[in-house]
Amino acid sequence: MAITEHPPRKARTTRRRWLAWTLILLALLGTGGFIAYRLALASNAVGLLDSADKVLHGGDGAIRLVESARYGSDPAQKLEMFLPADASAAKGPLPIVVFIHGGGWRSGDPHDYRFIARALAPQGYAVVLAGYRLAPQVRYPAMLEDGAAALRWVADHARALGGDPNRIVLMGHSAGAYNAVMLGLDKRWLAARGLSADALRGVVGLSGPYDFYPFESDTTRFSFGKALSPEETQPVVHARAGGPPLLLVHGTADTRVRPRNSVELARTMTRAGAPTRAVLLDGVTHEGLIMLFARPFSRDPRGLDAVLPFLARVTASPVVQANGG
Repeated sequence: MAITEHPPRKARTTRRRWLAWTLILLALLGTGGFIAYRLALASNAVGLLDSADKVLHGGDGAIRLVESARYGSDPAQKLEMFLPADASAAKGPLPIVVFIHGGGWRSGDPHDYRFIARALAPQGYAVVLAGYRLAPQVRYPAMLEDGAAALRWVADHARALGGDPNRIVLMGHSAGAYNAVMLGLDKRWLAARGLSADALRGVVGLSGPYDFYPFESDTTRFSFGKALSPEETQPVVHARAGGPPLLLVHGTADTRVRPRNSVELARTMTRAGAPTRAVLLDGVTHEGLIMLFARPFSRDPRGLDAVLPFLARVTASPVVQANGG
């Protein structure tokens, strides 16, 4: 299927440059960082999607929307799956990155994070952007039940679409990082869907909260305050050996979710027999970390430089892994 061009190219380039400089200016302003974050998500989510060919242009290469589906009856239980536009040239099905968005378990939509697909799919990955039911409609453990249901969908349908269900990595930002890490560490949620958490190739947590009990913020009290065993909601409680490898990335300037969350989980995992290191990016804020995967902020390569080698290592074929690759 041919990739459709979007004339006029000159006007589009001018608009992009204006938006890029606007975002950079807002990011440099102390009070404008969050505004820049929302603008970045909005501009990168829309992208240049051909309605006919379902091709998203920009970044390091074009990507194709191959599926937009629901894995449950609720409107929030939805996902989008992207492949590189030239995926037909790939040898065999591609490893899959399932990305779970943040938003304090109260906001967010997979559509807003298409820039994650634009950043990762051209590198040779099938990317699934997964949504989940949000507060105030639901509370813990609904977000984990939905994550497991989304992975069940991926396991059942991804191969027919060009993805390899035997090479799945979970990835999330903020609240989504919590969801991803908990699904990797606490086996019961995937087991309820007939899946094994230990079969995941890896989990990437960006700016995630992993050690926040007792609940001191309105967000955590609202989403977790009625849990029957509140201590069991914490990823650090479920640290164990034998599970999927973890990559925990955090910005040192994150005041929304403190870097100690990643540092403490890494220490606890290491003590449990699964050596884990927290990757701390100097001067990066909570919103700033996820923005490193979106244009124009992806010109700072630290986000992708932290994530891409991990993805390549854990999704390598069994033969390559056996040879120390």
